[in-house]
Amino acid sequence: MKRLFFAVLMLATPAFSQSAMTAAEFEAYVSGKTLFFATQGTRYGVEQYLPDRRVRWSFLDGQCKEGIWYEEAGQICFIYEDTPAPQCWSFYKGRNGLSARFEDETNGTELYEIEATGEDMLCLGPEVGV
Repeated sequence: MKRLFFAVLMLATPAFSQSAMTAAEFEAYVSGKTLFFATQGTRYGVEQYLPDRRVRWSFLDGQCKEGIWYEEAGQICFIYEDTPAPQCWSFYKGRNGLSARFEDETNGTELYEIEATGEDMLCLGPEVGV
C-alpha cells in the first residue's frame, strides 16, 4: 500500500528537473485545448487556449478572465484583462501532461494538468446590477 501511495504521488509531482518548454513547444501542445489544473491534490483552475495566443482563465468559479500569453526570457507569461502585470511561468511536459511553476515569487505555485473528466469550461455572463 505504501508503494502505491508513493507511485501516485510521483505521477502528480511536476518534473522540474527537465528543461522548460519553449514558446513553440508550449503553443503546439496547448493550441485549441482547454486544460484543467490542480495544485497539491486540489483542483485549481481551467484555461482555454484560443487562436493568436489568446486565453480564457477561470478559478472554476464561473468567472472568466480574458488574456494573452507570450514568451519572455524563456518563460511563458500571461496578461489578463484585470491584471496588467505579467504572470510568468515555466512549463514542463511529462508523460501525464503539463506541469508549471510560477516564477514571479519565491517558492512559486506549482500546477499540474489533470483530466477534465468530460467537464466543460463554465463562464457565466457579467454581473448585472438592478
